Amino acid sequence: MKYLLIFLLVLVIFIISITLGAHNDQTVTFNYLLAQGQYRVSTLLATLFAAGFILGWAICGLFWLRVRVSLAHAQRKVKRLQQQLGQAEETVTASPVPAVKE
Repeated sequence: MKYLLIFLLVLVIFIISITLGAHNDQTVTFNYLLAQGQYRVSTLLATLFAAGFILGWAICGLFWLRVRVSLAHAQRKVKRLQQQLGQAEETVTASPVPAVKE
């Protein structure tokens, strides 16, 4: 349900940007670091929206990957500690010395 709402929000933003861009056919000068160019407002709006969307997904994907790697490492550590705990319990219960007083 959460992902559906996010998808609908992105879809609404994309439709609004296309609608605004379709009604603005004027040419603007866009200055970027190395040069400048003449672009239509609709093309510029769609390109920058797509670039921001892709950049946002890439950043979120990197954070998600970092969390997944951390989770896998923690699960391996928990499994190893459980095995060590099981081995320690086996040595305590199987001790050769009787625990009876005489």
